[in-house]
Amino acid sequence: MPKGYWIAHNDVKDPEIYKQYLAANAAAFEKFGGKFVVRGGKYETVQGNLRSRHVVVEFKDYETALACYHSLEYQEAAKIRLQASEGDLVIVEGPA
Repeated sequence: MPKGYWIAHNDVKDPEIYKQYLAANAAAFEKFGGKFVVRGGKYETVQGNLRSRHVVVEFKDYETALACYHSLEYQEAAKIRLQASEGDLVIVEGPA
């Protein structure tokens, strides 16, 4: 079965509030089995314009990735994220 992925690109405006988001999102990722494949780190933009922070989270399937995003746990965390950063998030189906 194909896995599901969150791919996020963020510009953090307030690092202290963003730390609160990182703590808050743990409940949703634990509940839905989200595994961080990329979480920040060294990068080089080789084409196009991207934001400064990159995150990839893997889920057992696409439906679980969507369910995590729409969950009460994540939506509460997202309220904090929106105070601390601007970004883009896509949920995609990947290879099995």
